[in-house]
Amino acid sequence: MVIAIDGPAGAGKSTVARLVAKRLEYLYLNTGAMYRAITLKALQNKISLDDGKKLAELAEKSNIIFDKHGEKIFLDGNDVSQDIRTPTIDRNISAVVKHPELRQVMVCQQQAIGEKHNIVTEGRDVTTVVFPDADVKIYLDASLEERAKRRQTELKQKGYELDVNQVQTDTAKRDEADIKREYGPLKLADDAILLDTTDMDIDQVVKSILEVVERENYES
Repeated sequence: MVIAIDGPAGAGKSTVARLVAKRLEYLYLNTGAMYRAITLKALQNKISLDDGKKLAELAEKSNIIFDKHGEKIFLDGNDVSQDIRTPTIDRNISAVVKHPELRQVMVCQQQAIGEKHNIVTEGRDVTTVVFPDADVKIYLDASLEERAKRRQTELKQKGYELDVNQVQTDTAKRDEADIKREYGPLKLADDAILLDTTDMDIDQVVKSILEVVERENYES
């Protein structure tokens, strides 16, 4: 079974998808973390983030795997779970994910994982491009202000002190890049269920998604 969750930065996708996967004992597949890992490796190897062909070649040669529950991501055998969650990666990932050559490679890798496991996956185009036939499709959203506050809190917990206005500006730029990119843009799939999480806590969002999954299992 594939449960796919899309939405903009800060909507709560990662936290919610991880919890839903844990409740269902499914694999959590964080597609965004995979792109972050490639961004990290490209920066480390001084590969131009404007060169889609080289980024695609880099991805093809990279070994990206998740632990049993999808909570940790390993790049070429190294745990990069924390390294990919920095402001530097935040600022540079939009330049990486826009390349169709890279996205084609990554989509194939993601689909291969989905063929082997029951998964809960999240990203920007998992309901439209990666898993267009997913059993359950959810689109999580929230106001820009709320998403920026969530991201600022997350960064602060990791030791990064950023002004909320700067975080909001960066988030808005990421939204624009995600929506306008040519290949795999962020959009609401016609058959996805929209959940506005602005005034919802994590438990409420998880409960809502589990109810959708239960309904889907019952109907099928």
